[in-house]
Amino acid sequence: MTINPFEIISLSAYFLLMMAIGFYAYRKSTSDVSEYMLGGRKLHPAVGALSAGASDMSGWMLMGLPGAIFLGGFSAAWIAVGLTIGAYLNYRFVAPRLRLYTEMADDSITIPDYFENRFKDTSHALRLMSALVIIIFFTLYTSAGIVAGGKLFEASFGLNYQLGLFITAGVVLAYTVIGGFLAVSLTDFVQGCIMFIALILVPVVALMAMGGFDAAKTSVLTGFTSGENITATAQEYFSWTQGITVMGFISLMAWGLGYFGQPHIIVRFMAIRTVKDVALARWIGMSWMVVTVIGAVLVGYIGLAYVQANGLQDQLSDPETIFILLSQTLFHPLISGFLLAAILAAIMSTISSQLLVSSSSLTEDLYKTFLRREASQSELVLIGRLATVLVSLVAIFLAFDRSSNILSLVSNAWAGFGAAFGPVILLSLYWKGLTRDGALAGMVTGAVTVLLWLYLPITIGGASLSSVLYEIVPGFIMATLAAVGVSLWGRSVKKPVAKGFAEMEVAIAEQE
Repeated sequence: MTINPFEIISLSAYFLLMMAIGFYAYRKSTSDVSEYMLGGRKLHPAVGALSAGASDMSGWMLMGLPGAIFLGGFSAAWIAVGLTIGAYLNYRFVAPRLRLYTEMADDSITIPDYFENRFKDTSHALRLMSALVIIIFFTLYTSAGIVAGGKLFEASFGLNYQLGLFITAGVVLAYTVIGGFLAVSLTDFVQGCIMFIALILVPVVALMAMGGFDAAKTSVLTGFTSGENITATAQEYFSWTQGITVMGFISLMAWGLGYFGQPHIIVRFMAIRTVKDVALARWIGMSWMVVTVIGAVLVGYIGLAYVQANGLQDQLSDPETIFILLSQTLFHPLISGFLLAAILAAIMSTISSQLLVSSSSLTEDLYKTFLRREASQSELVLIGRLATVLVSLVAIFLAFDRSSNILSLVSNAWAGFGAAFGPVILLSLYWKGLTRDGALAGMVTGAVTVLLWLYLPITIGGASLSSVLYEIVPGFIMATLAAVGVSLWGRSVKKPVAKGFAEMEVAIAEQE
């Protein structure tokens, strides 16, 4: 494969911009651990909103969803509907309270920190359990993103897969280690803007090349007539309900439940300047998400029409690379380089967020709590940087074998975080009766239920449990029941502690 120099120029400019942002953030917000891990709670709502969106979507937005639409039709878009609803509810019900309550609870700068301070957990059990969950799952999650970066460089430029791993991880690691949370958030903002432009530009230009929606639909229908399309019938492709069972629909919509427990997303809410700014962040974030999701769906649909009309089936070995094919076919290499940078932006924004959350747990929740409680701020910042390097090296090691199936763990990690943390986060913000033991029981029950649902050798009609119902549904339900049940039982033993809950309720009422 020939590497086009114009694409290299565009990607090099993108990499230099990321590094420049890292150095800017280094000068602005790395004097203490609060600034390094949370930006000193001075994040602009626009930066917070796009940072949350970009770190959330990853390569799924530009590769996974278009590929699913290309292959399966519009019924595959229900997962995007569920995620959009979940994102809105997260902004509406979690963001304002979490922003305020984490500051009131001894200025908690990590999720485990918040759990411990919220329940006055002197045993550190909550902190340890939640930190371990974050470190283990995010190391695998990060590895999945690095794998995607390696495959992108391999598919687009014909580079060695392992070299692609080091390029992807190296750039992310550089600006994350240098600039910390502010660098990650600012780069996420720029990356979110790039993704936004790309997901408008590619489907619009492809549609113009096709001659409009009518021509695109005719091309897709022609594919069904000739038997070249994979989906069985045109009716199935254009239907939003064809082949979807009640349990399948619940599973797709339930992806939205995962938002309440994703540390790399909700930590953005903790960093926004004020509670009043959350409403503006919600408007910006949801507008960005709706436009980009629609754009991703159109990339898959119009991409199918374009491939069919121009006989490009042989050039598309993997439907998930339809965005890459359209970018390199329809645009000048200088522009296609920018569009390929959009995919890198989606991948890198998630990797950097996960690296920072993992390193913050290693630093604040393990090193400072169990090893060096008297550590200075400069020492903690240094340990945070070293922890970021350590997590990235482990992630690269896990991704080094190209045949490894780490990417399949992404959906499992989403369910694990959503079930383990989601119910506890919601209950801790809205129910003062939640106890330390209840929170711990909910966290453990949610994670264990997800794992059992995935790996128990039980089938229903020959299908595994997870293929019948997404594991986050039973995990979320069981975690909620465990947290509430154990808390109610504990209230007869001793009065639950809810540090700062009454003050938070008053402050929220004043802000709203």
